Amino acid sequence: MRVSRLEVSANYLILAVFALIVLGPLGLILSLALGPQSASVGREGRALHWENFAEAWEIGRFGQYMLTSVTVAVVVVVASVLVSILAGYALGTMRFRGATFFFYLFLLGIMVPTEAFIVPLYFDLRLLGLTNTIWGVALPQIAMSIAFGTYWMRTYFRSASRSLMDAARLDGAGSMRILWQVLVPNARPAITTLVLLVFMWTWNEFLVPLVMSPSGEVRTAPLGLAFFQGQYTQGTALLAAGAVMVALPVVVLYIFLQRHFLKGMLEGVSAH
Repeated sequence: MRVSRLEVSANYLILAVFALIVLGPLGLILSLALGPQSASVGREGRALHWENFAEAWEIGRFGQYMLTSVTVAVVVVVASVLVSILAGYALGTMRFRGATFFFYLFLLGIMVPTEAFIVPLYFDLRLLGLTNTIWGVALPQIAMSIAFGTYWMRTYFRSASRSLMDAARLDGAGSMRILWQVLVPNARPAITTLVLLVFMWTWNEFLVPLVMSPSGEVRTAPLGLAFFQGQYTQGTALLAAGAVMVALPVVVLYIFLQRHFLKGMLEGVSAH
């Protein structure tokens, strides 16, 4: 099928329009972050003001908040991805009593919004002495991520080659060896996609750290940015610099993992 030049040009025009819609706000925030903080600073004649990032970092204590966010994200990603692989493998390749019930139980975890259980969960964690701790912020997000992760990995393992697993069993491999040495290496795009999604959700989570750490001892980067905004409502340059720094880790991780991410998403679509 031959595509006309007019159709190709129209496709590129549509893509360009959507690219401007997506990248326009990002470019605006970046230009504000590199702009002068006031008219007097703007008279100096410098085009780029990189000092805004250093000043926002120091005044907003983003170093402490970033460290907290990284710690929470690592705990959530490692725990939820590991449990999701195990649960998805069991539900996707094994037949046992109650498998359907447990699968729909995981689906229930996807459908229930955070706002529906955050208050009673706070009192439960406070009773256990876990509020204002890393675990108090991480555990709810681990549970929420496992719900989606199990569904995601189950879908992949159900589409895995049965003949490959049967051949491994004939060679004497047990269930765990089949999982880690046969299936997991081939599931790298799906696992990478899951890692990126869980990291992004955990990094951007606002409600759970706000509720589970009322004293502010475990304040993540998005939460710190919100409080920074309250202090510097008029300082658009510092606010924009802070927003860029908070969003940068997710952007950098996506750039490094985009090939595996896109491959995993396409495999997920084809599996469905």
